[in-house]
Amino acid sequence: MIIHHPILGPRDAQEFVYLGDASLIERPDGMTEGVEAFHEYLYQRTNPAGEHRELWYHEQGDRSWLVVTRNTVTHEITKVELARDVARSKGRTK
Repeated sequence: MIIHHPILGPRDAQEFVYLGDASLIERPDGMTEGVEAFHEYLYQRTNPAGEHRELWYHEQGDRSWLVVTRNTVTHEITKVELARDVARSKGRTK
């Protein structure tokens, strides 16, 4: 599988580590948003077939985090974004 890195161009997926659902960017703070919101986030995730946003870490490259939109059935990648840009667009700074 080839991942088209927004800065470095096409890279083999073996350079990356899959880190799961991209909703990690929207993780609730268990201290300020309550334990119930954190429990819901942690244990009540969906496992969709089809288009899905995932976090990938470029471990054998520039060590960037990416949000990859991929079809989990066909493995077709339709979009690759820097995770920092996605987080900033959602108002997150850290």
